[in-house]
Amino acid sequence: MPGIFTVEEVMEKFLFFAMDHWILSSLFVALVVALIITERMRGGKAVTPQQAVMMLNKEQAVVVDVRDKKETSEGVIRGSVLIPFSSLKERASELEKHKDKTIIIADKMGQHSSMAVRTLTGAGFTNVQRLSGGVVEWKNANLPLAKK
Repeated sequence: MPGIFTVEEVMEKFLFFAMDHWILSSLFVALVVALIITERMRGGKAVTPQQAVMMLNKEQAVVVDVRDKKETSEGVIRGSVLIPFSSLKERASELEKHKDKTIIIADKMGQHSSMAVRTLTGAGFTNVQRLSGGVVEWKNANLPLAKK
């Protein structure tokens, strides 16, 4: 059947293309790497739940929980500031008193934390990090949650 290729044929054609157009292929790889690095930097440094506990104990870091009200009903990290992600930009001024501390963003599974880090850094906060895996990972590490 014309037009149908096997995986081996596709890989062979791809390799020939990459070798024939090595400058274009190299440029593409460099751009993808630059994009990945830039996105990781913009999303803030990720900290594990264990690192977060150490930061909370030693540095008096502040956890900002950006989950909505329904998600926080299962429990929150003790002492965290609850500001839903949807209103973080408008309510960022509530965190001014913590501007000199490390702020750790916690969400459900890490899906909003990078955007929350960007929001706070855009508002002038300099030391904002995100909880890797969110509150789900916190619970998986058998760390306690407090009822609101």
